Amino acid sequence: MISLSNSTLSLFIECPRCFWIQFNKKIARPRGIFPSLPGGMDLVIKEYFNRYRKDGKLPPLIDGKVKGKLAAISLNLKFEVPDIDLKITGKLDDCLQLPDGSLIPLDHKTRASLPGDTSYSARYYQTQMDTYTLLLQKTGHKTTDEACIIYYSPATGELHKGVPFEVEVHQLKTRPERAFELYQQAKRCLEGALPDFNGSCEFCKWSREVANQ
Repeated sequence: MISLSNSTLSLFIECPRCFWIQFNKKIARPRGIFPSLPGGMDLVIKEYFNRYRKDGKLPPLIDGKVKGKLAAISLNLKFEVPDIDLKITGKLDDCLQLPDGSLIPLDHKTRASLPGDTSYSARYYQTQMDTYTLLLQKTGHKTTDEACIIYYSPATGELHKGVPFEVEVHQLKTRPERAFELYQQAKRCLEGALPDFNGSCEFCKWSREVANQ
């Protein structure tokens, strides 16, 4: 059974050739240096949210900016489609629960500055949030086909009192059926021949240039 996630689907969308090579030839793209600060911030934010979850409250940073309360569910989700030999997995940052029990996936994003333009979320994170809604639905949860993305950016302040943050909340309409179709396309790609070189992929262009030396 082929197991795919949002990160592997993102690679397929960006470059089917690199995606095929990574899965079928076990040759991954070279990885650069990954900054540790965002990962550290992510842990701090999640610990902060968990403290308020225990009390059934929204953290002050987002209180009044989102609907519902923090859900108490497992954030590691997966489901299998035996008919097509496909498994889809994912781990949500968090989830909101509405009074009727519906769930809204929530994701944290740290940035140097707030995006401002609400279309930014759809441009860069639509497939990710489509996937999270799909996972919730396929694991038996009721959803509203909505997602919430919270952006955090450092603000000017008295640093000896702690680093202050500005917060911006984006609501996003999700399309889980679109995500499911993309996962099926990705699986069909893996079962087919090696895709052609992708002229917009820097890795493909580099490998072709090296091969021609």
